[in-house]
Amino acid sequence: MITAYAVVAINIMCIYVCYVLAKERGANTRFWGWMGVLFGPFAVPFVFFAKAKEK
Repeated sequence: MITAYAVVAINIMCIYVCYVLAKERGANTRFWGWMGVLFGPFAVPFVFFAKAKEK
């Protein structure tokens, strides 16, 4: 039971980290938020390779 809460907490932290890093880098925040939802901690290193969205 505690393990499930830990997994959810880690996933929420990863969503936040992906969102903040994407915002700072000028990338698509909605996309990276969803990548945090779907892939959790595996998405965090890839957000560093995100390119700025085109205007």
